[in-house]
Amino acid sequence: MTSLPWLTQMLEVLAALAAAPLFVGWINQCRAWLQNKSAPPLLQPYRAIRKLFHKDAVLATNASPLFRIAPYVVFGAMVCAAAVIPSLGTRLPFSDAADAIALVGLFATARVFMSLAAMDVGTAFGTLGARREMLVGFLAEPALLMVIFLASLIATSTALPAISEGLATRALGLYPSLAFTGVAFLLVLLAENARIPVDNPATHLELTMIHEAMLLEYSARHLALMEWAAALKLFNYACIGFALFLPWGTVTGAAPSPTTLLVSIPVLGTKLLGAGAVLALIETVSAKLRIFRAPEFLATAFLFAVLGLLVHLLLGA
Repeated sequence: MTSLPWLTQMLEVLAALAAAPLFVGWINQCRAWLQNKSAPPLLQPYRAIRKLFHKDAVLATNASPLFRIAPYVVFGAMVCAAAVIPSLGTRLPFSDAADAIALVGLFATARVFMSLAAMDVGTAFGTLGARREMLVGFLAEPALLMVIFLASLIATSTALPAISEGLATRALGLYPSLAFTGVAFLLVLLAENARIPVDNPATHLELTMIHEAMLLEYSARHLALMEWAAALKLFNYACIGFALFLPWGTVTGAAPSPTTLLVSIPVLGTKLLGAGAVLALIETVSAKLRIFRAPEFLATAFLFAVLGLLVHLLLGA
């Protein structure tokens, strides 16, 4: 039984690597259905990544080593983040090395390297996308930290597995503070993952895109790693939301069994199906905001997070 936490850790990382492109494909399918369009194949993200890995990379003549290593750093940061998020179980060996604040630091590290690589070649659109990405990150990280701070106050720990286990074992009830922070987290998820209404992942209009503008100079394996990392980031944010607001179904306790671990896999799949449908619905009924309205959007997320914190501190609910 002592090896079960390591088995849980390995399964979580493998599940993130395998299910992240599938999660993106499911969202694309739901969005196409809601818009009465022909839906792309569910496995299309896998095919795109596989196709890119078999191509030869083309690099700009003035690209520095930073431009070459950035995809590996971004992808590695997303894999490390998946290793500390309790998607299947809460007894994770890697959770002792990083808490929720360090998890936000991993996201920030990936953002910085991606932005620096976008500016490295010196193209106008790459620099424009990098500046917008840093603006979104500067405004989204305080709201995300405030959401995690409230959860840490409730669970008396900053470790995400401990927070998830503490919330899962609490008595069922109405918690207005978690409801407010849930809205804040949803807004942050949309902004951090370049989803509508902040950005449109399906567009290539240079004057409106944020994330895609930073990837215009990448090709082949470098672009595949960047696309895979973006899918992992969306998967990680969804699993953070499950850990904070839907913690039921994950393996908890000091002595979990292999049976409960196997049961947690379809539970995670069910959560991802519901989350993908909700995200597709939000993107369908929403219009993309002007880039100058993005600060207002993220300021609203921060205010919801602060309101949840005040409700918890003043009312204890």
